This record gives sequence, C-alpha cells and structure tokens, in this order.
Amino acid sequence: MKPSTNPFSGSSFWSFWRDTRFLQALAQAIFLLLVFIATRWLIGNLLEALDSRGLSLSFAFLQRTAGFGIGEGLTFERTDSFWYAYVVGVVNTLRVIVVGLGLATIVGIFAGIALLSPNWLLRSIVSAYVEVMRNTPLLVQLFFLYFGIILKLPSLQERITFGSFSLSQRGFFFPRLEPMQSFTLWIVVVAASLLAAIVIFRVLYQRRLLDGVETRPGLWALLPLLGLPALTWLLLPEAPLSLDRPQLDGLRMVGGAQLSPEFAGILLGLVIYTGAFIADIVRSGILAVPKGQTEAATALGLSKFEVLRLVILPQALRVIIPPLTNQYLNLAKNSSLAVGVGYPDLYNVSSTIFNQSGQAVQVITLMMSTYLLISLAISIVMNAINSRLKIVER
Repeated sequence: MKPSTNPFSGSSFWSFWRDTRFLQALAQAIFLLLVFIATRWLIGNLLEALDSRGLSLSFAFLQRTAGFGIGEGLTFERTDSFWYAYVVGVVNTLRVIVVGLGLATIVGIFAGIALLSPNWLLRSIVSAYVEVMRNTPLLVQLFFLYFGIILKLPSLQERITFGSFSLSQRGFFFPRLEPMQSFTLWIVVVAASLLAAIVIFRVLYQRRLLDGVETRPGLWALLPLLGLPALTWLLLPEAPLSLDRPQLDGLRMVGGAQLSPEFAGILLGLVIYTGAFIADIVRSGILAVPKGQTEAATALGLSKFEVLRLVILPQALRVIIPPLTNQYLNLAKNSSLAVGVGYPDLYNVSSTIFNQSGQAVQVITLMMSTYLLISLAISIVMNAINSRLKIVER
C-alpha cells in the first residue's frame, strides 16, 4: 500500500508543528499582524480625534504668524512665522550642544587625568566632584546653578569687572572682534598660510620617517602659519579686526558680546555634569593601557607628559571613544532641560508653538525628528573617528 503524502495526516502533521523553523516563522507572522492591527487602531483613533476637533496633519500652520517673541539667538520678530521660530530654536540648541561638547571634553580629560594623579589633595577634590555630579539629577544641578549662583550675582550697576570683562546677574559681557574692510584680504592670507603649513609639515614629517633625520616639521610649519598673518597684519593700512568693548549706557550694556544668564546656566550645567562622566571614562581608558607600556616608555627616557601624550592617550582612545559617544548623545538630549532655566532652545520654542497653534502631533513629530538627526550626526562622526583609531586586523 502506497504511504500517504498528505502533510496534515498522521505523524507528518505533528512533525510539521514540531518544526522550530515553522514555529518561529509563525510567531513572527502573528507578531507582525498584531503590530499592524494595533498601529491601524492607533492611527484611526488619532485621525478621528483630530477630525472631531477640526484639526489635520498638515504642516501648513508653520507659515502662520508666530505672535510671540524670542529674546535670544537669531533676530526674531513677533510677525515672523512659526517655522522661523522653530529654526531659531534649533540654532539655539546647536549652540549649546556644539560649545558644550567641546568644553565637556576638555573638562573630562583633565578631570580624568587628575583622578590618577599622585597628588592626594587634587585627586580627592576631583573624586568628590565626579561623585557629586554623577549621583545628583541634572535638573537639580541646573536649578542650583541658575537660581542659586547666577541670579545671585551683583546687579548691572554693581557688576564685577576685569578690565573690559563684566560679570553680573544680567550675564557675562566681554569684548567682541569686529571685521574691518581689510579683513577679507587678511583671512585669505590666513587660509593660504594654513595650507602652506600643512604641506611643509607633511613633507618634513615624511622625510623624517624615511631618512631618519630630525627635520622638526612642527617648528617649520609654525613659521608660515604665524609669520605670514602677523606680517600681513602689520603691512595693511588698517587692522583687519577691531575690538568692540561693552560699556554701560544707563540701565543696559551696549557694545561687545554677551553671554546671557540662561545660556550660561544650561551650558555650565551640561559641561559640569557631562564632564564628570567623561572623566570616569578617561580614567578607565588610561587604566586599560598595560602598565608595561608606561614602564617601557619611561625606560626610553620620556618624561611623564610625553608618556601620557605619546603612549598612553593614543592607546586609551580606542577604549574611550565608544562610551564617550554615549555621553555626547546624552549631552545633546539633556539640552532639552534648558526649558528649566528659560533658555529658548528647540524644546522650549516647540512647546510655545504647540500652545499657540494647537498642532501637537506635527510639532512633536518635527521636534523628535530634529533630535534624531542631531543624534545620528553625532553618532556618524564618532563612529568615523572610532574606525580610524581601531587596530587594523590582518
């Protein structure tokens, strides 16, 4: 008698249901079906709610007049559109992120090295700083810095002055460089000097590697880099840049540049907070370098600074970069806490646009997409740096 080939008969049917590949595929199909049903229900519920309130998912409302002011960043008037207000918020956020990343990195590197210092007092002070910053909420730190320190500074009339620099509860005022008519010619000379310095450095550096002769590429590269701009500055009929100093005019400061209390509060808070985490990452990266590397470099006659700069840090960077990327992303996302000190960043301006327009879905979607693009840009840059630094395997 010919055996049955029907897969749903007898033992063939049960073996089919005991096949792990089939069960995995079935589970995934059921999961996708449930996700599709839930998504369709959520979208339908959203559209029904918007329709009942006379709203839509269009972004045309961004062209409407904003009707509110923004006191910092790009020049903004109440008659400008919601879209331009959003751009101002993005620019303000990028200012905080870019400056914050640079300063937090500097603070973290020095604090991380200080954590390994043989000086007990320095090591203890930095350890206390790291522990306090890492174990208290960032928002609490921002409130303390802004309301407890910055706003407690002297008034503008009783400001603290250091020459042309002034510090008060109205902000930090400092001189600003103003370009003159000859600035364009001078900046071209600076760019040409930079290009010449790069070429000289590479040629002399390659010669030192190939011939084993000390060519001092850094010293010779500095000559055109510093000499040509300085000589051009002296030969021009007028200085390419002039110094605009801040001065008190009645109840306000005119001239110069200003660091507002709100910007100083969020920037200082992010730098101090993120710098503490970076310090611990730097400390761990340095400790990850084998001790034999330090001993070998010391045996060659290198100073402690040369050992740190030429031997330890280049190897520690391979360990430092991946977790450092996470801290950079945290700083970018934590910048949204600027609303706590009244700084008009992306989140703050977006909240105002939402309250004025009532278009919650579009505003939140736009805001999330912007933060996503910023985070992806940071990740791409840091991943490229990590790829350059990693050990090439054969």
